[in-house]
Amino acid sequence: MRSANWVSGSDTLFTMVPPVAVSPLIKTARWSALLFGVFYGKQRFDYLKPIAEEERKVEEAEKKLREEQERIYKQLSEANSDTILK
Repeated sequence: MRSANWVSGSDTLFTMVPPVAVSPLIKTARWSALLFGVFYGKQRFDYLKPIAEEERKVEEAEKKLREEQERIYKQLSEANSDTILK
């Protein structure tokens, strides 16, 4: 019978090391970095969101213009191809 240190499905023995006590300074630094990252991300998102919305509006307008030009080109090419010489 295998002991508690054996990993299921493996023949390798892993010895469990007791967890290391993490310094309160390191814990505080980690939490501070996490909170700073969340705060920064929210500010950055709020800054970039209106810019992205404006870009989407411009792309939508360009797409409508491009589709209109393609429709006109298609109509002209169909009109030019309608000849008796087919």
